[in-house]
Amino acid sequence: MGNTVRQLLLTVGFWAAILLVMLAARSAHALNNPLSPQVKASVEAIFPKATRLGEPQQNPPVVPVYQLNELLGYAFLSTDLSDLPGFSGDPINLLVGIDTQGKFVGVHVLSHHEPIFMHGLGEGPMYDFIHQYVGRSVKERIIIDSRRAGSTEESSNGTVYIDGVTKATVSVLVINDIMLSAALKVARAKLEGFEQAEPSKVRLELFEKLSVAELSSRGWLKRWPLTVAEVESGLDNSLAIYPSVEFDQVIDDQGRALFSELHYAYLNPPSVGQNLLGVEEYARLMSRRKPGEHLVLVASNGPYPYVEEDFRPGTVPTRIGMSQNGLPVDIRDTDFLDNNGFLLGDEQYLEHAHIFRIKAQAGFDPAQPLTLQFNLDLNRNHLIRDQASFSDSYSLPEYLFEKVELPQMQVPDPLWLRIWKDRVGDIAVLAVALLILTGLFIWQHRVTRHSVWFHRFRWAFLLFTLGFVGFYTQGQLSVVNIYTLLLSIVDGFDITVFLLDPIIFVLWSYVFISLFLWGRGLFCGWLCPFGVMQELTSKLAKLLKIRQLKIPAKRHQQLQKLKYLILVVLVGCAFYSLSLAEQLAEIEPFKTAVTLAFVRSWPFVLYAVLLLAAGLYIHKFFCRYLCPLGAGLAVLGRFSLFKWLQRRKECGSPCQLCKVRCEIDSINRDGSIDYDECVQCLECIVILNNADQCAIERSQQKQRRSGRIAATQL
Repeated sequence: MGNTVRQLLLTVGFWAAILLVMLAARSAHALNNPLSPQVKASVEAIFPKATRLGEPQQNPPVVPVYQLNELLGYAFLSTDLSDLPGFSGDPINLLVGIDTQGKFVGVHVLSHHEPIFMHGLGEGPMYDFIHQYVGRSVKERIIIDSRRAGSTEESSNGTVYIDGVTKATVSVLVINDIMLSAALKVARAKLEGFEQAEPSKVRLELFEKLSVAELSSRGWLKRWPLTVAEVESGLDNSLAIYPSVEFDQVIDDQGRALFSELHYAYLNPPSVGQNLLGVEEYARLMSRRKPGEHLVLVASNGPYPYVEEDFRPGTVPTRIGMSQNGLPVDIRDTDFLDNNGFLLGDEQYLEHAHIFRIKAQAGFDPAQPLTLQFNLDLNRNHLIRDQASFSDSYSLPEYLFEKVELPQMQVPDPLWLRIWKDRVGDIAVLAVALLILTGLFIWQHRVTRHSVWFHRFRWAFLLFTLGFVGFYTQGQLSVVNIYTLLLSIVDGFDITVFLLDPIIFVLWSYVFISLFLWGRGLFCGWLCPFGVMQELTSKLAKLLKIRQLKIPAKRHQQLQKLKYLILVVLVGCAFYSLSLAEQLAEIEPFKTAVTLAFVRSWPFVLYAVLLLAAGLYIHKFFCRYLCPLGAGLAVLGRFSLFKWLQRRKECGSPCQLCKVRCEIDSINRDGSIDYDECVQCLECIVILNNADQCAIERSQQKQRRSGRIAATQL
């Protein structure tokens, strides 16, 4: 019990130290400036005709791009609009440009940590994949399917098929979802023709002849008197201390001093707009209105104008604003009234008058209450400014509108679920294989009694691991997966990151559970594709009768610790620089040998081949001394609940047969198993359960035969 507690404390301390190093390194990272010189240069490269960049906007965060005064389109960062993580667990940050028609103009990759592109295939295939989006519209349904890429179907039903990237399926699917979701948000917010249907629609056939007084009594034309007392209360100061506030005091019919008196109305319903503007002007206004736009009249005689003195027609006012349901609603002057004021009825002339438009993309519902805001920002002196905001509510009766039955938008399945559905066959095959392997380990003593059949099964399963798990499904686990897990724990765990690759997720889940049942050996000895390559190398060495090198016990124990040091360095680097950690992770030859099947630049191939060549002379050389993944699994494997590899009392004293035959050298001289190093090949159990192989059993049988002969002679 004491040893178990001590191991638990040591393991917790081990991982706690790693996490502390990561957290300290992580805090040193600075955020990128979205308008850094790199970003500006990329925007200019995407829009070569651009002469200037507009001010960055919010809701959504975009940068408008102009050629002189002509709007060319918008540039935006994908990370501002999509939180979908990449395969590495970190986001893929793309700078995307779309024009005013909703077509992709260009895409630049600002940052990413996708291992397959950074240190595998190279970034060329990634750029080639992204370039396929240029000229495509956000309205198109883009599907990654290399077999149908360029299909004529795209012209008939709006579906476009583009090439994927072999061995980087998850990464390109993530990029596709990031680009389309981010671009659609921008298009719906900023571009015409992408707006969603209005939740309520004005009933244009309804018209009732009403006077200004009747419109006012119904609240369809709203008068908002903002008094001096209200303003001073909001500012918590007398208006006398603000030198910029100068106006002739006006007293209303209730004896109140007015700061401003506004009249405003929603003009789209004919019973409002036509009665206020007249038949011809209302028709002219509606003919200039773009589909889905909403129009609001705001007018005043002062005393304090609702627009600033230098207000330019066609721009956005700063003193007034509108909101609905607590969310801001963007308004812009239509310049319809040509700054000529407005005659309200037959008698009252309002000097300041503007008709503001609310774009169709704003999500405004005219049947819901609207709030008009008056915002003050006043200077006391050149150092001190005071601000205050005042609001008034406006609403129209429901019968002026009809509810629009919005089409039921089919919400696409999450990306991870789509991937799982596409790979259900692969998952099923893997699940069956893992179930068979589990049965083997549960009934290992029964199965290993049949030595020949067990060895045939083991080699069949190893070849399945290399061919199906490794080359076909790309299921080679890596220390990089440990980075992803630990980074996720620190930054906020998101299981979506792990669900993006179902094969890796199923394998990791199974391996994690098996660590507490059998230790690290089940993975290292049965489910690691590169481990199978080393087994094949060892088999070749036996066929070629290559003499194995015997490393002295003391040196062997020292070298075994090397993989733990490599693990600490790699995981520590992950929180200082993920890119550096991914480069250092190339100490694992898995990507070269399994993921890319040796189709890679020669230094990586040479390194992987040398490791396999070392295995000709030292069985599983890499697994023994260099594998950081094996080290990480061994740490958790110390908490396995059972010791399945049974021993006889004679094992170790006097019998050393299993130790001599153990190619991984994980059996101690006393006959005990070193589970931190054992790969669970079960060869020692085969010896134990077969009387023709076990030296103790053969010796006992010989003694029994000798006893029977002696008894016969008597």
